[in-house]
Amino acid sequence: MTEQTRRLLDLYTDYLLVSFGATTATGLSRLVPEVSHDQITRLLSQHPLTDKELWKIIKPQVRAVESLDAVLILDDSVQEKPYSDESELITWHYDHSVGRTVKGVNLLSALYYSAGVSLPVAFELIRKTVLETDAQTGKDKWVSPKTKNEMAREMVASVKSKHIPFRYVLADVWFSSSENMTFIKQSAKKEFIFPLKSNRRVALSEDDKKQGRWIKLSSLALEPQTCVTLYLERVPFPVAVGRQVFKHEDGTQGILELCCSDLSVSGSQIEAIYQKRWKVEEYHKSLKQNAAFAKSPTKLPHTQSNHFFASIVAFCKLEAYKTATHLNHFALKAKLYHTALLSAFGHLQSLKTALPYPTA
Repeated sequence: MTEQTRRLLDLYTDYLLVSFGATTATGLSRLVPEVSHDQITRLLSQHPLTDKELWKIIKPQVRAVESLDAVLILDDSVQEKPYSDESELITWHYDHSVGRTVKGVNLLSALYYSAGVSLPVAFELIRKTVLETDAQTGKDKWVSPKTKNEMAREMVASVKSKHIPFRYVLADVWFSSSENMTFIKQSAKKEFIFPLKSNRRVALSEDDKKQGRWIKLSSLALEPQTCVTLYLERVPFPVAVGRQVFKHEDGTQGILELCCSDLSVSGSQIEAIYQKRWKVEEYHKSLKQNAAFAKSPTKLPHTQSNHFFASIVAFCKLEAYKTATHLNHFALKAKLYHTALLSAFGHLQSLKTALPYPTA
């Protein structure tokens, strides 16, 4: 990334943070007259920026907060874009938060959480470039050449190669495959905490595992904040499994069977560590609402991709300002909005003085 690109990216990400509507090259050039429309267009039209460029930008920020007890949180989020043209990037994805397929962009992230700071240290925009025939329906559909689980394992390896210290990998049930567990524990030499589906097959002892005496996890009467050592099918090591009982926003009760590769921790410790996974939900919400993730009218996949990259950088800026001001992202945006309102109101009063408007 050249110095010119870095300077323009800095201006563009600032623009994303102060904008309250659609973000356009024309809008930024009007705000900063010395920056032309064409310069911003070239910034967004260059080769897609990746997490390699992101790491160069946020490395000092990560180094300032890194710790051995940090966690790495894997998750994906779908931003619906129903009115955008369909492409390899803006296409149909299953959004498990709403339980249906929607047209939009699917972002997979590895969020590093340490010392109260959340920073995305790896990301992947899911691109569906392979046409295959669905065996059940016989219909053709576009798919990604890699699964999200494969990408997640690559992200863990990438973060480790950057020598970023962390102890646990956290994720939701969609990433709790035996392949992911084995990779994290044996290849990456890290621990994990994942929820398990209730129909997961487990053995109560190593001998039961050898003899193939499997039972469903749902058949066990687990007590909250306690854990038992179990053996999972196709996982070559024992795990600690505990039950977490919690309340949804609507007041209903939810239950998670949490699986941890670290046998030295208690059930209450597993629950406390896993609560940090909520930070990735805060990241997704702020990215969409505070960093203009979906507010670009760009049409081509590579320009859209670079806008999304800029939104991620803008989130990292907000995280730095949060640390400095002790205000969360939404409070920071509210202060920016209030300042904009004061300026607009003052300008309107000047107009009223120059051009009096009759009142009733």
